[in-house]
Amino acid sequence: MSLSQRAYEELREKILNNELKPGRFFLEKELAELLGISRTPLKEALVKLENEGLIKVQPRHGMQVLPLSADDMQEVYQIITALECEAVSVIANKGLQDEEIGQLEQTGIAMAEALERDDLEAWAKADEDFHRLLLAFCGNARLKQTVLNYWDLAHRARYFTLQLRDKPVNSTLDHQQVIEAIKHKDPQKAVSIHRQHRVNGGASLVRIIRQYRLDHL
Repeated sequence: MSLSQRAYEELREKILNNELKPGRFFLEKELAELLGISRTPLKEALVKLENEGLIKVQPRHGMQVLPLSADDMQEVYQIITALECEAVSVIANKGLQDEEIGQLEQTGIAMAEALERDDLEAWAKADEDFHRLLLAFCGNARLKQTVLNYWDLAHRARYFTLQLRDKPVNSTLDHQQVIEAIKHKDPQKAVSIHRQHRVNGGASLVRIIRQYRLDHL
């Protein structure tokens, strides 16, 4: 792995996990020392992160982690919902192999087990696994990457508000209904269920951000 790629991945992880706080400005020198690299590969990493909408670069100075507002999240979820529904439509039209169906169903088992343990982080991981599989199975690499880029913007907010949300008991059922529609090659039903699932999730997240006045996630 090149130094610039390593810097990109380490900074990206720290941004998504809220180690580098939204709104704060970080000097190039500070970041280079943090990562143990020179400024040249650091600059290459910053350009890539800026292109993904995670930061704003000030040339020869450093970067600012971009905060997300409730309005930002509303727009992000509109895009995620539209593109994921397209992926679901493609999958339901062509069908999936038994092994692929099994992988989707396994995420539901993991989600249910996590809720029984009240382990919301494990639940969120299994939930994301389900959505990642849908993107992978649709076979459109550009669609998948576009959605994942917007997921990065939503990731901080989802994990930051995890303990503020109602217990997500309906998500596993929603996922199972989507899987059943895919099994029966019923794209209209699969898309309808998945769209409502994403709309509900986005609305809940936006409501929490506004309720608790979390203006700079």
